[in-house]
Order: sequence, then C-alpha cells, then structure tokens
Amino acid sequence: MFKVVVVGADNSITARRAVEAAAEISQIAGGALHIVTAYGSKLYDEGSRPEEFAHINSEGEVDALLQELSFVAKAKGIEPTLHGVKGPPAEVIVAKADELGADLVVVGNRGMKGVHRVLGSVPNSVAHGAHCSVAIIDTADEASK
Repeated sequence: MFKVVVVGADNSITARRAVEAAAEISQIAGGALHIVTAYGSKLYDEGSRPEEFAHINSEGEVDALLQELSFVAKAKGIEPTLHGVKGPPAEVIVAKADELGADLVVVGNRGMKGVHRVLGSVPNSVAHGAHCSVAIIDTADEASK
C-alpha cells in the first residue's frame, strides 16, 4: 500500500519519533523511506515562531542531521534515502513528496496545539497541501522528555 514513504524531520526530539514511525510503516509495507529536512528558510531567518522549528542553517548542518536520522531508520532495518532541501519546511516536504510520487507523508504533531493550531503549523500545512495520505504522529510524550 505505501511503496514510497516520506517523513519530514528537523533536529528536534519529536522529529525522531516521526522518523521511527515512518521506518516502522516502511518496514511493514515493504516500501522505500525518504527522510526530508528543510534548512535555511526565511521563516527561520525572520524568527517567526522559532519555538515551533528547530533551526538548521546550512547544508553542512542538514547533512549531519540527516546522517543521524538515518541511524533511527537503520535500527528498524530500513535504509533510507536522504534529502536536504532549502526552503520552508511544509513546502519542502510537500514538493519532495510530489516529486517522489509518495503514497504517504509522515510528520510529527509538534506545533499543532494552542495558537499554532489556529494560525498554522508544519503538520497542518502538510496535511492540507499533500497530494497523498498523511500520517500525523503523536510525539507529545517525546516532547516532555
């Protein structure tokens, strides 16, 4: 069912849970896993909602993060394909999912509570913008660790 799974992740603890879930789904479905991380977005530079996003500035930072996230998937027996893309996180995730012909996009629910639920968040934007199924993983327990 899910032959191409895309997971959007940053360098937050909660994002690692989303990668774990995406790897589990890929393993069960026998599909390919793609980990996507956005960096250098004006959203970060302008400082809007900095508490919602873990700031990643450069290609070097994103490459190191993607390697680290790949170990999360490898621990589940999945060899992911890694994508670091410059731009706003939700736009990057949706565009990469479209490019890859994804069957499923996985994101954590970080930023979906309080005022961000009304004003928008990465998971909300992905859910409304993706042209495939979207799984929003509850990462609340991870955030409290």
